[in-house]
Amino acid sequence: MKTLLLTNEYPPHIYGGAGVHVEYLSRGLARFIDVEVRAFGDQDVPAGNPTAKGFELDASGFTCPKPLRPAFGAVQRCVDFNTTNIDADIVHCHTWYAHFGGILAKLNYGIPLVITVHSLEPLRPWKREQLGGGYDFTCWLEKTALEMADAVIAVSRETKADILRLFDLPEERVPIIYNGIDLEEYRATDSHAALDAHGVDVSKPYILFVGRIARQKGIIHLVNAIKYLDPGFQIVLCAGAPDTPEIADEMKTAVTAAQREREGVIWIEQMVDTPSKIEFYSHAAVFVCPSIYEPFGIINLEAMACETAVVASAVGGIKEVVVSGETGTLVTLDQMTGSPFEPIDPDEFSRELAGAVNELMADPERCAAYGKAGRKRAEALFGWDAIAKKTVELYESLVK
Repeated sequence: MKTLLLTNEYPPHIYGGAGVHVEYLSRGLARFIDVEVRAFGDQDVPAGNPTAKGFELDASGFTCPKPLRPAFGAVQRCVDFNTTNIDADIVHCHTWYAHFGGILAKLNYGIPLVITVHSLEPLRPWKREQLGGGYDFTCWLEKTALEMADAVIAVSRETKADILRLFDLPEERVPIIYNGIDLEEYRATDSHAALDAHGVDVSKPYILFVGRIARQKGIIHLVNAIKYLDPGFQIVLCAGAPDTPEIADEMKTAVTAAQREREGVIWIEQMVDTPSKIEFYSHAAVFVCPSIYEPFGIINLEAMACETAVVASAVGGIKEVVVSGETGTLVTLDQMTGSPFEPIDPDEFSRELAGAVNELMADPERCAAYGKAGRKRAEALFGWDAIAKKTVELYESLVK
């Protein structure tokens, strides 16, 4: 059997959790079947398993408004995905960027279509800031693709509930297969070269954020919580790839204000590579995930695998990864609205985040215990081998 994975992100061009998922899923699947990846970029791995090919875009002739270009560019590359011959038995899409490619492959090549849901467009209304009218297109594209797919993989129970609530799909067509973690790669390390390079003092404790600068990730709420944090520890923000110039400016203003009031606020303004990320996780006292929408939240799993305690929002799939009182602390967001998922009282949300962080930072022994328990939970439930096997079993059921 051969599967074709269609994706926006693939190494070396990864900026979010979906890209991480595709990278490791492709490796896991390759232990059992042939895997080909087609992605946005300049990737060129013609031999071995998985193989990978990147599709670049010449947008020099685009005269449409700038917010619409990601949508039109995605459609153009999805067509290119298909004009290059497909010899796979199944096509498997990741994020809306690739959905049109999956539709074309299913209809033109007559192969089953699988889609993994990493997020849902109706639950990300802030994307209109980034895409303008293109957001209406992505909502339509996602609905069309999911409702014609042969299987829609949900990465958590709550994601499955959202899919069934928002789209016309029978429950049996929506299996749950969790995200995973490479337990050999993601483990605690004594190395701290990356911390030294970025000015983090390894002799002092710090809390950590890793992720994109996006409304979904709640990073602004964490930065606004800094004023409520107890003194005596550093705040390290590995935050890059802003969704829009506006949120980039908002982030800069908020961090600058925090740095004026407190020493040890360190902002690393790019997405760090995996070895560096593992170092940051390994030496952090607490990892903080303030997301306001998160179907799974793979960053929490990465931190847990590196034996780091977690403070996270009790939203989406995070509640199935982090066990409050065992591997970390979940901040319940009773004050969240149904849409657009912003806190009714943002300051109260920031205070609650800070309170949970302060409580853990004052108890290093509990932090260590949570870290050990997090590693054990990652080992027990989230290894890639088991996830890849479940995915192959799904493929086999559809091809038969």
